[in-house]
Amino acid sequence: MIKLCRLDAIPENGSKGFTTVKGDFFAVKKASKIYLYENSCPHMSINLEWQPDQFLDHEKRLIQCATHGAQFLMETGECVVGPCEGDHLTQVSYKILDDTLYLPD
Repeated sequence: MIKLCRLDAIPENGSKGFTTVKGDFFAVKKASKIYLYENSCPHMSINLEWQPDQFLDHEKRLIQCATHGAQFLMETGECVVGPCEGDHLTQVSYKILDDTLYLPD
């Protein structure tokens, strides 16, 4: 397994990015639940963040692509605004052990 971070490193209604040997990923936390996605916009296959760990819109309600402003639901990764509307971010499975987030092998 690949260790990503401790759960408390991801703020409530916040996000955190990761670069691993398996690629780039990011996690968001909403209502104490973690969602993990590949860091790749379905419209242009580019990373989403505009600054390190900044994957959310200003209201911290939606994931937002910094390049073209597409917005995605945190819970499902579905694009609800923008050129890739109806597409989805790729959700990634994870494991939690001892309050630490891991990417499975």
